[in-house]
Amino acid sequence: MAAFTRIGTALGLGLAACLAAGGAQAQTKVAIGISGWTGFAPLVLAKEAGIFAKNGLDVTIKKIPQKDRHLAIASGDVQCAATTVETWLVWDAAGIKTKQIFQLDKSYGADGMVVRKDIAAIKDLKGKTVAASAPGTSPYFALAWMLKENGLSVKDVKVVNMEPGPAAQAFIAGQNDAALTYEPYLSAVREKPDAGKIIATTLDYPMVMDTVGCTPAFLADEKAAAALTRSYFEALDMIKKDQAKAYEIMGADVKQTGEQFGKSAAYLRWSDAEGNRTFFAGEWQAFNAKAAEVLLEIGLIKAKPDLASLVDTRFVEGK
Repeated sequence: MAAFTRIGTALGLGLAACLAAGGAQAQTKVAIGISGWTGFAPLVLAKEAGIFAKNGLDVTIKKIPQKDRHLAIASGDVQCAATTVETWLVWDAAGIKTKQIFQLDKSYGADGMVVRKDIAAIKDLKGKTVAASAPGTSPYFALAWMLKENGLSVKDVKVVNMEPGPAAQAFIAGQNDAALTYEPYLSAVREKPDAGKIIATTLDYPMVMDTVGCTPAFLADEKAAAALTRSYFEALDMIKKDQAKAYEIMGADVKQTGEQFGKSAAYLRWSDAEGNRTFFAGEWQAFNAKAAEVLLEIGLIKAKPDLASLVDTRFVEGK
């Protein structure tokens, strides 16, 4: 009897292993390019908490600088990416065809410009040195936007191309007259008031919002695209239900404690399903129209794109 029990148990374990293997094989593989930006963290949470896997996705998260993310899409290294809304216009102009499928977040003070104490206004930056990421990135766009709103252009300053983290650290170390950065790096400057001050953030200039977009090839699998969107919303649900645990998981990805992550997250808002539907019903279109003007002015695009070709709202609308 014991022998039969052992055989039955072995068969049962073997069947379970086969089923598990079959389930793993059935999962759709997708790689997503992101950065350490706090707004993207729910994607990390969805992976680490098993939400993607539960919804049939085998997701690889790849940390890729924003200036290189479109190259990763073009090479096939990633099928989806998270980035700021205006970036998709630049990528499209470069021949990288994608469609945005859901909004991640909107910055409420999480992106900003830091300056030395003796600089009283943005218009005083004329002739000064400003650290910002390369053209085609969110910090560079934010710099162009803020300067334009104050009667200047990027031609009126000397731009030193530095990624947000190094830009903040260099500023704290005494380099450059100003810098464009974002959370969690912006808080490093908040905590070092002797180095300088935050002269403007997205509370003053609400122009940083992020979306996830994917290649047409990936979106051809409607089930996978819907699962990706649903997983993001489920990650937001987890944040609401168990914030401490969620913050701990998301903070660990950028070497923050849960408490530190929570402080960074306070400067942005993640967009749930209802927020997404509202966003794509008008705000997305209005922002892109204004963003296109700025991008044309600084030479990053040559013509206004067909906005309808840059978005696919089926998955947030539940169609």
